[in-house]
Amino acid sequence: MRMAGSIQARLLMLALLPATALAAAGQQPASYVTIEGGDYRSVIKVGDGDTPVHVDDFAMMTTPVSNADFLEFVTSHPQWQRDRAPQVFVDGEYLSHWIGPTQLAEGQAQQPVTRVSWFAANAYCAAQDARLPTWSEWEYAAAADETRRDARDDPAWRERILAWYSRPSNQPLPAVGDSDPNVWGLRDLHGLVWEWVDDFNALYVAADSRKQGDPDLLKFCGAGAISMNDRENYAVLMRIAMLSAMNAASTTRNLGFRCARNGAATQGATD
Repeated sequence: MRMAGSIQARLLMLALLPATALAAAGQQPASYVTIEGGDYRSVIKVGDGDTPVHVDDFAMMTTPVSNADFLEFVTSHPQWQRDRAPQVFVDGEYLSHWIGPTQLAEGQAQQPVTRVSWFAANAYCAAQDARLPTWSEWEYAAAADETRRDARDDPAWRERILAWYSRPSNQPLPAVGDSDPNVWGLRDLHGLVWEWVDDFNALYVAADSRKQGDPDLLKFCGAGAISMNDRENYAVLMRIAMLSAMNAASTTRNLGFRCARNGAATQGATD
């Protein structure tokens, strides 16, 4: 059974003690943009209602974290290097695509960092006074295209996103930031890597998405029953299914992350 959230929080607090103390001497400020909050129709529907989900204003990194960014983090926070990180926080594939604990292969620097656990991603964000976005924040931001805050009802937009899933997953990843920004100024929410969210362990989806009328389709450790609200948004459903299969120490070759903060982006931290 997946590790309960309260246990994750206690373990992460222990892991972050050195990282928090060294945060001031750590990474350079990342680029964040402000996402104006509002109500939206989530793919996940709680209970029997169709109540919109409200998201408060928040700030999000414009791109996923790169290998170069994460290398700077593990250099200044050596407890997160792959040969030092405790096994309770990472699996055996953690940063295994790097040449060494603090060495990247040629061409990796600007690619998104992958093979990072939820614990490691959370530690990185905490070290720059940030956090992982919630699922609702990520879904809200990812609903936008280049001109609209919510493009999900556009079949052409959906097809463009789904085309990513048909590409071979064993090809080298492109550099972060190569895609066009959406209306918020965010890049690579689709088409580059999957991304960790803070509350990933609250997502659970049955393998057969055709059973979407079942109120027990989505649940986690006795949490309230939730079901799918948008049967056509398969790209997001696939993302939920993938995240629901993970535990906090898991890593994969296509799973990265970006950070978020409460409220608006501070001056000087935006593009």
